[in-house]
Parts: sequence; C-alpha cells; structure tokens
Amino acid sequence: MINILMIEDDTELAEILTEYLEQFDMKITTIEDPFIGLSTLDIQKFDLLILDLTLPGLDGLEMCKEIRKRHNIPIIISSARHDITDKVTALENGADDYLPKPYNPMELQARIKSHLRRQYIQKDPEESRTHGDLKLDDDKRVIKFKNEELVLTAAEYEILAYLIKKEGGVVSREELIYNCEAINEESANKSIDVIIGRIRHKLGENPKTPRYIYAVRGIGYKYLK
Repeated sequence: MINILMIEDDTELAEILTEYLEQFDMKITTIEDPFIGLSTLDIQKFDLLILDLTLPGLDGLEMCKEIRKRHNIPIIISSARHDITDKVTALENGADDYLPKPYNPMELQARIKSHLRRQYIQKDPEESRTHGDLKLDDDKRVIKFKNEELVLTAAEYEILAYLIKKEGGVVSREELIYNCEAINEESANKSIDVIIGRIRHKLGENPKTPRYIYAVRGIGYKYLK
C-alpha cells in the first residue's frame, strides 16, 4: 500500500482523487488545515505529498519551503494558480512537480507512479563511482559531496547525476528535460535553471565563480570535477 498525504481544502476534489487513486493501491490521507498537515507529516511516514497552494492561514509556497527543510519526500503541487512565478517559486522551494488544476486524475496517478518509481528503483551497482568531490551511487540513488550525503529532491538528483555521468560534456537544457524523468517535459528552461541554482547552493558554490557546475551560454551546463 502506498501512503500519500494530501493537503487540500477542496473537499470535493479530495474525495474524487481519493476514490480514483484507491484503485491503484494508494491510501490517501487528506488534511485541510496546513498546520495540522505539517504536524502529521512530522509524526507519520508517507511516500509522497500532494500539496495545494491556496490554503487557509498559510500559503502553500511557504509551506512547501518548510516541508523541504524537514523532509526528503516527493512533493507534487496541485494548484489552480497558473502563474509561471508560482511554478518557479514552488520549484525553488523544493517541489518536485507542479500540476495545474483542473487536471485528469489519470495524469496525477501517472505522475505519482513516476516519482515513486524513480525513488525506489534499483539500478546497476556498478554505477557507484567517484568524480572528484562527488560520489554517485545509482544503486542507492545517493550523491555524496566530500563524503557527506546530499539531501536532494528527485529532480535535483537526476539532473546532478546526469551532469556527473556526462563529466566535462556540455548538456543542453532540452537534453536534461528529455533524460530526467522527474522533470515535466512541458517545463520551461527557467525551471531547469532554478533547480541548478538549488544544486549549486547545496554544493556551496557561487554561480559567478563556479567550482563544479559551469553554465554554457545559450546551451546549458557542464560538470567538471
């Protein structure tokens, strides 16, 4: 059974999604109050979080940021707010995906499965290797920086892992979107830049004087160990 927490104050939508997702062995716990949602996430284990942005008493963007500080859980934003600024901010604050309302529950189910598959899939153990200060272990989906495990979202992990594997090679934003399942194919290139910015922050590097991830103007990025 897949345990999912949904923080959503639209009770009608929550009921529709809960009934639909139950067909796929997904148990949905729905909470309307964002503060109770935070507390529940702290004391119970969930496989994934579906988060609305328009919540009573606490903006979903701020809540997303707070959750990411505490937990490394996949976060799918489910929101009627279509502004690109909200989408970019959500990604900056740690969201893994952004699904604008209205949407077909079938799409949500597919995205949930995709995120969970990427999180738990076991890969060839030969994919554990060291690249300078970074060590990539595809088997465990872990990247260590100076022997300390990085806390990464699914999108951050896949982008950094892809750049590491292409060590020294220039990777376009379009190539990242195509090869990293955690990134929506409809994502703007700006979303890639936002995620790269988060990775750089976790590596403690200044984008103006990069040590690991270099921007190639008009094309994309490359990693140098």
